[in-house]
Amino acid sequence: MNKLIVSLSPHVHSGDSIQKNMYGVCLALLPMLAASLWFFGLGAAIVLATSVLACVFFEWAITRFILKREETTICDGSAVLTGLLLGFNLPSNLPLWIIILGALVAIGIGKMTFGGLGQNPFNPALVGRVFLLISFPVQMTSWPVPGQMASYLDAETAATPLSIMSGAIATGDASLLHDLPDTMSMLLGHMGGSLGEVSALCLLAGCLFMLWRKIITWHIPVSILGTVLVFSTLLHVANPVYAMPQQVLLSGGLILGACFMATDYVTSPMTGKGQLIYGVCIGLLTVVIRNWGAYPEGMSFAILIMNAFTPLINTYCKPKRFGEVTKK
Repeated sequence: MNKLIVSLSPHVHSGDSIQKNMYGVCLALLPMLAASLWFFGLGAAIVLATSVLACVFFEWAITRFILKREETTICDGSAVLTGLLLGFNLPSNLPLWIIILGALVAIGIGKMTFGGLGQNPFNPALVGRVFLLISFPVQMTSWPVPGQMASYLDAETAATPLSIMSGAIATGDASLLHDLPDTMSMLLGHMGGSLGEVSALCLLAGCLFMLWRKIITWHIPVSILGTVLVFSTLLHVANPVYAMPQQVLLSGGLILGACFMATDYVTSPMTGKGQLIYGVCIGLLTVVIRNWGAYPEGMSFAILIMNAFTPLINTYCKPKRFGEVTKK
């Protein structure tokens, strides 16, 4: 008789791994990387390179010298992805020392404090971004005009679509919305903003790539964008001082957050039902904060708030155990 050996799960491996998925997301961000370099040139290259290198260094240093672990985790792609996402949430003229400080907060506080990858309750890149936004509001809200390829710290700045929308709401003057870029310019990226919000077309291409590779599912992006579309349409119909829904969808970090940050495996719900609840709440919070909050952009805050609710959503949407008898 042959001996039956029962090992721990998984018994059938899908072929997925942390490295494969992390670098898959990085690959999906390549169109956005190319667009940011095209529009902002030297400034984009400096900001993104500094952010990635600083995140990788801090993860290695904290793992080696503070946590005293022999094995390093810098090759799994998570630190590189955090650096890219943090960089895409920054303006192209941000000083180096502020970028490095943001990377330290993202990795040190947002990730390694909780034990590293898989244990962080909040998206590390957004932790770093929100810290910088609150600590350095002037530097974090000075947006260079696209097309200044050789400029960095001395780049000319201008208002972004979100700041124009915020000004229209604050003054009640709908005519200010005429200063918004046309839909095609917003889709292609010819407007001011952070590195990761200037080309909706590149972001959507990356999102489609991740859906095709099954790195993410449709639930979170569709529920966020759909919720924002519905509520922004209702607001515009009720009062023209609120921008048209397509302008709302294509402005700010909405698509970047919906496709690349809210879909983070660790900080988002596990089930499809939970992801839909999570996405609807993020979309609603984004609309509320954008229109009536202190900051024109509400995506980062909305995602972090719902990160905190993820364990509760997982508990509510827990699937039935295999073989469990349902109570009548």
